[in-house]
Amino acid sequence: MSSDNSKSSNKRFAYREFGNDNSAATERPIPELPPQQQNLRVQATRAGRKGKTVTVITGFQAKPETLADLVKQLKTQCGTGGTVKENEIEIQGDHKQKILEILTKLGYKAKISGG
Repeated sequence: MSSDNSKSSNKRFAYREFGNDNSAATERPIPELPPQQQNLRVQATRAGRKGKTVTVITGFQAKPETLADLVKQLKTQCGTGGTVKENEIEIQGDHKQKILEILTKLGYKAKISGG
């Protein structure tokens, strides 16, 4: 009988500062916009990458699964590596023009920014 009380007392608490019980309630959903409504910026940068040039695509409003599929397609068409970081896509090397062409063919509104 005491084991039943301990099980029910684990589920009841008056105050809880930390925990993962309400993580779904605090998560903000990312709106999934169609490609035509997304304004993307494509730029090549070397900042914080030890001199290596990386093409960064920003401005996405899509789910992580969509970004993962898109980065896979861009990596194969550019013949290089890449990743998704904080809702941005990074492709190794300077591929601004090629990525701009690919994104416009897919229906995205994209511009090259920066020099």
